[in-house]
Amino acid sequence: MSVMFLFLVRSGILRLSPHGLTAIMFNRTIIITVLMLAASNVFMTIAWYAHLKNLLSKPWWIAALISWGIALFEYLIQVPANRIGFEVLSLPQLKILQEVITLSVFVPFCVMYMNQPLKLDFLWAGLCLVGAVYFIFRS
Repeated sequence: MSVMFLFLVRSGILRLSPHGLTAIMFNRTIIITVLMLAASNVFMTIAWYAHLKNLLSKPWWIAALISWGIALFEYLIQVPANRIGFEVLSLPQLKILQEVITLSVFVPFCVMYMNQPLKLDFLWAGLCLVGAVYFIFRS
């Protein structure tokens, strides 16, 4: 959650003052971008990994066709989201935002849907993203 908070502060959605969090400035474009990228990421994660649970007994080409069908919905959301986000964010900022969202979607999917163990490595990866967010959004 701290990665997303840092992103919100650095991108101007939240504004900090010496007295703490005093003013909230909503940048509609960034909020729409984040929501659309989160939605597209759900489709992407399902397309990339759900076949490992649901279609493992089917031939690979059936899994590929189904995954491509799901991925179409990802692209129908992701392409406009990136175009909208590119109006106010640089390309590196947009990429790091996508990585933060990817980890935020993947970890719950991995643990809750794929029944994988929650590992401390997810935390370390998130902390690395905190650094990435800081360096990309500091200027």
